[in-house]
Amino acid sequence: MPKEAWISVEADVAFLNDPHALKADMVDGAIGELSQFHQEYAYYGQGVEVSTAILPDGWRNRLVGFVSESAEPASALCLDPHDLVVSKLAARREKDFAFSLALIKAGLVDLDTLLERAAMLPDPHGMHRAAVIYWLHDTGTKARRRR
Repeated sequence: MPKEAWISVEADVAFLNDPHALKADMVDGAIGELSQFHQEYAYYGQGVEVSTAILPDGWRNRLVGFVSESAEPASALCLDPHDLVVSKLAARREKDFAFSLALIKAGLVDLDTLLERAAMLPDPHGMHRAAVIYWLHDTGTKARRRR
């Protein structure tokens, strides 16, 4: 993984069934910023609601399972890398542009797939969709050529 992919010390944790964000609040209390977990491991979990992210249609069908023996019996479902990058680009934060660019340069995501997923951003986020597609055509294409 490129170093730009490891800059953040925060891992967003969302629950597919948490309508009142109670589980998200529990994450903040147990392993959130400034918790004992954060002090011990130098990263923390940020409880968020699924609705926080702007995601391409069909993202739930593309979730990727992740199992860690140290966390058993728990398991996680993670965003497909292309859905993650599109969501980060839709958020339009500088750190997310750097993250996305690093994954493109490293060949960890496919630009054509990113463009397909960007086109799948929901209609209420049409402005975000246009900005993501523009960024991918401009910056992403240049980065792919440099590889």
